[in-house]
Amino acid sequence: MGQTEKQSGNSLNRLAFKAGIFYVAAQLFVRGITFLMTPVFTRLLTKAQYNQYKLFESWLLIFVPLMSLCLWRSVERAKYDVKEKFNEYVSSVHTLSWISITVFFVLALIFREPLKRFCAVTNLHLTDFMLIVAFLYTYAHTSIFYFQRREKQMMRYKASTAFTAATVVPATLLSVLLVVIGRNTGRSDMLVELRIGGYYIPMILGGFFVAALMTVQGKKLASLSYWKYALRFSLPLIPEVLSIQIMNQADKLMVNSMTGEENGSIVALATTVSYIIWILEDSVWNAWLPWMYEKIARGESKDIRQNWSTLMHVFGLISLGIVLFAPEIILILGSRKYYDAIYLAAPMLTGTLFRFYSFSYTAIQNFHKKTGFVAASTVSVMFLNVILNYIFIRQFGYRAAAYTTAFSYLVLMIMQAAMEKRITGKQLIPLGQTLRISCVWFLLCMLVMPLFGLSPFVRYAIALGVVPVVLKFYLPQVMGVLKMLKGRKK
Repeated sequence: MGQTEKQSGNSLNRLAFKAGIFYVAAQLFVRGITFLMTPVFTRLLTKAQYNQYKLFESWLLIFVPLMSLCLWRSVERAKYDVKEKFNEYVSSVHTLSWISITVFFVLALIFREPLKRFCAVTNLHLTDFMLIVAFLYTYAHTSIFYFQRREKQMMRYKASTAFTAATVVPATLLSVLLVVIGRNTGRSDMLVELRIGGYYIPMILGGFFVAALMTVQGKKLASLSYWKYALRFSLPLIPEVLSIQIMNQADKLMVNSMTGEENGSIVALATTVSYIIWILEDSVWNAWLPWMYEKIARGESKDIRQNWSTLMHVFGLISLGIVLFAPEIILILGSRKYYDAIYLAAPMLTGTLFRFYSFSYTAIQNFHKKTGFVAASTVSVMFLNVILNYIFIRQFGYRAAAYTTAFSYLVLMIMQAAMEKRITGKQLIPLGQTLRISCVWFLLCMLVMPLFGLSPFVRYAIALGVVPVVLKFYLPQVMGVLKMLKGRKK
């Protein structure tokens, strides 16, 4: 490699490091605010009301990818094909997503009552206000997806993070204020709608603002060539994204339907605990992916394997730490009435871990534009998950849902790795290595659960004992990753 190429690589590493660290820190701050409000809402709302809000949130996570046609998923890859016309591409394809959402919106208004009855199957009592907010938020959140992915792929995180902070923080505080006012003024029957309105209306206003901003910057509302590119890339991903969201929400929805709202609220809170590590994983992955794509595009894939292995161990260790303190976390987030959620923490956290590990395989397939392969394996595993949930929830109760989902994510990881090898003839991250790491952290997390019946000081002592191991074995590896990203010589 020549001196110029080395300097270019180091420049990329420094840019990725600076942007990535800023992105991760800011995302943890902004999204952590929402997470930290969980103890407030579990105490202000009844279990049934808290469950209603989480169900509404679950349906939104399905609405957004379906109605936007997942076209925002093409943004990251399009950068390497449209080059200097990137803003123009984003603006044009964003228009097509809004057209699609409008079609769904009109259909929903026409068939409003059947839609409400369908949602009622999962015990979600959808009102007209909630329906309108859901669709306006679908427009807004789609725009936010486009904006964040555009900024991320350009390794610009300040504007995206500032926007997120300017919407999430006021939305969270407003939702708390409205719920408190509702309780104090005898409007207890409206607390769910007040929670929804307080949080989602500021998000809707913010989403419409960035929609206008991207249109002005892109200066193009429509382009058939861009639309064809986005549709070819993204349409196969609709089943994939929906399947992932269904897997994420199936536990709550099926437990609600099959065993009642009380158990559903416990699963919802346990899911919130797993969200602790998901915030970290999602933030790091979004900072990692642009650097990874640049490395692949430059033919420098060898830099990826060792550093990804380090990340897998780091997140395994974080998962173990959360499981160790799950009883305390559950008490803080939801009080004693949600305490049974401690028995869901280990499988849910490791399931999230398996999903994170699979990202390295799906990213390669998306880079090569083989999105149909990603969708095929994900849809298959989604059906497996739903079937296993149905069988084992009936047989063993609601706790079984956490284990079936963890197993399903493990199967998904294996299938995605096989698909990558079929496409490229090799695996950037060897599956054997990933499986070994997965099994180690799964077993360690499961071994913690019998300790919940003992004195908490046993768990505290184990946590203290892990610290020297971390400092000796993992700290040097993490420092190595940081040095690499800074472009220094080791």
